Amino acid sequence: MEERKVAIDPKIFWPALVVALAISLFLALSPEAGASAVNSAFSFVTGNFGWLFLVAGMACFVVLLWLAFGRFGQVKLGGPNDEPEFPYLSWVAMMFCAGIGIGIMLWSITEPLYYLLGPPFDVAPGSTISAEWAHLYGQFHWGFSAWAIYCIFAIPIAYSVYVRKDPHLRISSTCAGVLGRKLTEGPLGVIIEIFVMFGIIGGVGTSLGLAVPLVSALASNMFGIANTFGLNIIILIIWTAIFSISVYRGLAKGIKVLSDINMYLALGLIAFVLIAGPTVFILSSWTNSIGLLFNEFFRMSFWTDPVAKGGFPEGWTIFYWAWWFAYGPMFGLFVARISKGRTIREVVMACIVWGTLGCWIYFAIFGGYSIYLDVNGIAPVSQVLAESGGPAAVIAVLNELPLSGLVTVIYTILCFVFLSTTLDSSAYVLASVCSKDLRGDEQPARWNRLLWALVLAVLAVGLLTIGGLQTVQTSTIVVALPLVAIVLIMTLSLVKWLNEDFKDTKPKKLAVDYQPADEK
Repeated sequence: MEERKVAIDPKIFWPALVVALAISLFLALSPEAGASAVNSAFSFVTGNFGWLFLVAGMACFVVLLWLAFGRFGQVKLGGPNDEPEFPYLSWVAMMFCAGIGIGIMLWSITEPLYYLLGPPFDVAPGSTISAEWAHLYGQFHWGFSAWAIYCIFAIPIAYSVYVRKDPHLRISSTCAGVLGRKLTEGPLGVIIEIFVMFGIIGGVGTSLGLAVPLVSALASNMFGIANTFGLNIIILIIWTAIFSISVYRGLAKGIKVLSDINMYLALGLIAFVLIAGPTVFILSSWTNSIGLLFNEFFRMSFWTDPVAKGGFPEGWTIFYWAWWFAYGPMFGLFVARISKGRTIREVVMACIVWGTLGCWIYFAIFGGYSIYLDVNGIAPVSQVLAESGGPAAVIAVLNELPLSGLVTVIYTILCFVFLSTTLDSSAYVLASVCSKDLRGDEQPARWNRLLWALVLAVLAVGLLTIGGLQTVQTSTIVVALPLVAIVLIMTLSLVKWLNEDFKDTKPKKLAVDYQPADEK
């Protein structure tokens, strides 16, 4: 790994930092005014463009299948002699941890319970059919389409950096095939990067705001201490220390190590739940859900509920698709950085197959266990969720497992490590975006990486204190709308470049020895 000193790009660094902090602080310090403005924008976006997010999600999936299994699938993301930087399992682990964060730890347990209480397609709440949909829908929302939206950002960025030798690890640079260098390196490029960086900061700040109360509740339950604001701050300080050290140490010594630890802990915990829990019920439910998914995939993917307008698509599927688009740039930039030497097909299959399977496993097992407890009257976990919120429901579910004390400890450690891998990936990406002339095999300056780690922590403290998290989360969804247009331009640029570079050749795991030229 090269250690050449990489300077920041002031025209990206300062506007992005100032705008992101200014907007976030305004939303936090003026929660009522901010919430009113952002919620109006959110209602406008989901109400008028929900159909666009659904169509775009399916389009991402179709385009990636075409890229993976078409004539460009074996194109190497790198030069002729470039080999993968990380072992395959570590590469997949880093990808998976960056993509899902702590969300899967909470939602794999609670999301199926929400669907029991409010199922789709006018199904009666609490019915047998609602339990089947409840077990399925989380796997759908965190499955093929989610990872396709993530991956569609990664391929053009990796191609731009490793094949086209672009010196900038940025979203705007991947639009040059359509817009030209003059626009992408000018004010338009800065605007694009501000959108991207604000989306990352808001999304990660929200993840911290979701995670801290969850871990505080777990710590309070384990140690019998009061769940106070002071406990929240202590937990946030511990988290900040973990991911700051990781991001400071870099990819190979920090993020890779955390991701490897995370993968083994996660597999061990979920295997225990499967064996110690109602194994037959979980496996039977998962088998049923797979059949239901393949039977209803297109219906769920395009369902807008235009007549009844019950709110399920807007509150869940459209929200999720917009959320994946908001997080897509962070994931795409990070995965592009760690995918040098991989082929397009390898990246697509790792995202869609392994990413989807990892989420399915957690939702099938933890979700199946939650549903089993509720529908069999063992523990009223859906009632706990409705009355006391997600953290209380998680504790209620964990307490029903054998060796619940040990399981809760491991679960809490996983929460720390899962979010730490997402946070250090995010800080790494933020530092990379605002670096000048950062080649594909280089890392941004350590102080730059550490600065963004601390910015994320400071924002989390402020938002936790004032209570503006929900508004920031909603605002990142609004940012997702222009990202749909940006990813379209990125994809068109990629296709244009591929056709130019391989117009006279049938790719067979080929790498282009590309010489950069000015693109007007």
